[in-house]
Amino acid sequence: MEAPPVTMMPVTGGTINMMEYLLQGSVLDQSLESLLHRLRGLCDNMEPETFLDHEMVFLLKGQQASPFVLRARRSMDKSGMPWHLRYLGQPEIGDKNRHALVRNCVDIATSDNLTDFLVEMGFRMDHEFVAKGHMFRKGIMKIVVYKIFRILMPGNTESIEPLSLSYLVELNVVAPAGQDVVSDDMRNFAEQLKPLVHLEKIDPKRLM
Repeated sequence: MEAPPVTMMPVTGGTINMMEYLLQGSVLDQSLESLLHRLRGLCDNMEPETFLDHEMVFLLKGQQASPFVLRARRSMDKSGMPWHLRYLGQPEIGDKNRHALVRNCVDIATSDNLTDFLVEMGFRMDHEFVAKGHMFRKGIMKIVVYKIFRILMPGNTESIEPLSLSYLVELNVVAPAGQDVVSDDMRNFAEQLKPLVHLEKIDPKRLM
């Protein structure tokens, strides 16, 4: 469910502990245009970006119970864009009154040989998909509306089909740890999108 576009992914550095605050939902295909119209009215006064990305999910199995997961993503429609490597930590349990899912997030731009490097490190590709959609901005908040496509032939991103008859909708903020007040702003923004889409704090473990 996590597929933010490559084009505006934050790059973290140094020792800053960056956290992702996330709300998720979905809309049926026939409701897409209504949602995009609402977002154009609510978000910053700029045309939303479109994206077409290829994401590969790599696993490294060790002695721990669950494998270590890294995500490699590249833009398919914008030439010259770097590969991005992303790590998402386990959701924090913390305060149940917190309005958004919170997890550690590390995102870096890399060279074109990223996938070869991961394989040499012992990772294996678990699955891959194509994500196509729109991205809006509202201050520090990012709103992404996208459809996931299944790749029919491994490695062939031209041979794809939609995974479902709906679009995923994600509202997220990447900020230093301890900035929980941003979840209040996210909840207030999400309220303005009802009843077109209901954005919720979803624990990925419940979907497994």
